[in-house]
Amino acid sequence: MNKILTLNNISVAGLERLPRENYEVASEIQNPDGILLRSFKMHDMEIPTSLKAVGRAGTGVNNIPIDKMSARGIPVFNAPGANANAVKELVLAGMLMSARHIGPAWEFAKSQEGSDEEISKAIEAGKKNFGGFELPGKTLGVVGLGAIGRAIAKVAEDLGMKVIGLDPGLTVEGAWMISSSVKQTASFDAMLPEVDFLTFHVPLIDVTRNMLNAERIKRLKKGVTILNFARNGIIDDEAMVEALKSGDIYGYINDFANNTLKDVPNVVTLPHLGASTQDAEDNCAIIVSENMRDYLENGNIKLSVNFPEINMPKSESCYRITIANTNVPNMLGQISSLLADAGLNILDMVNKSKGDLAYTIVDVNNCVDNDVVDTLKNIKGVLAVRTLN
Repeated sequence: MNKILTLNNISVAGLERLPRENYEVASEIQNPDGILLRSFKMHDMEIPTSLKAVGRAGTGVNNIPIDKMSARGIPVFNAPGANANAVKELVLAGMLMSARHIGPAWEFAKSQEGSDEEISKAIEAGKKNFGGFELPGKTLGVVGLGAIGRAIAKVAEDLGMKVIGLDPGLTVEGAWMISSSVKQTASFDAMLPEVDFLTFHVPLIDVTRNMLNAERIKRLKKGVTILNFARNGIIDDEAMVEALKSGDIYGYINDFANNTLKDVPNVVTLPHLGASTQDAEDNCAIIVSENMRDYLENGNIKLSVNFPEINMPKSESCYRITIANTNVPNMLGQISSLLADAGLNILDMVNKSKGDLAYTIVDVNNCVDNDVVDTLKNIKGVLAVRTLN
């Protein structure tokens, strides 16, 4: 029986992928094999010695101590792309809100008092203050071309916009999914003078912290709209407020409330709604639950942020061993020799690496006793060993 600890409310659609005959799932549980969470901050949490896997029902993993998990051979799963449509729709709504002054116009209409005739007259007189513009022909800059950025680029082109994309870490697979008409830029700074809208879809790391600051704001085209539905801290909010007050920035649509942005004209701040749809929550929970189950039961890894993707079909007649280790020379040689010395014949083996970490799945012809497991664990560089019969 695998025990799963939930640190946040996880969609039932996801938990249903963990059958009750094999899984005990609860918000309070001792010695869990897996942890499922959304926004709970694990950094100050005492990590159970029994833990084998962590699943984040979302994309960002800033709330999880990845280094600590890696050092113990624990894969951290996430669900990139599961909330892409939800964020895409909100970014589109944000562009329209800014272009047509929907927020201030709505407040103006709601504030009118008097008879219907008086309200109608006041609205007709005041609507000139909320004149906007249309999206076709405008240029959208997309920083980060993962699943969300690609979805936004596509819908923007469908609306008749031009799109400039930036993603230094773009994979070949990711590039195949992007329209050939999306213009690739050499650098963030080169993009700035060309865009009418600028949207961010990158994690908050050292290189992206205050990525848009006072100096870079000066390089923007006058009248640009900035959208941030990625992470608080990517944009220097104080510099943004100054640019809004001077009229250099047309609008700022974001998902992260704070006192700096409160009551600033042409700022629309939403209460972190990016992935807050039931559809997105279901998709995220389903993905991480299924991948955690496959790992716990079969040792396969898919969509892990710290360990390589690896999959090996499992025969009913074999005994499976999984080994997480640091990516050092001769690890496979040591493992093979040790199994041979124990009289175990290797039926199948696969090994993959990702950065400083590596992971091996080995199927052997006989049961693996505890002495063999202990000897494997004592190999220098081995982080975790599991047997799956």
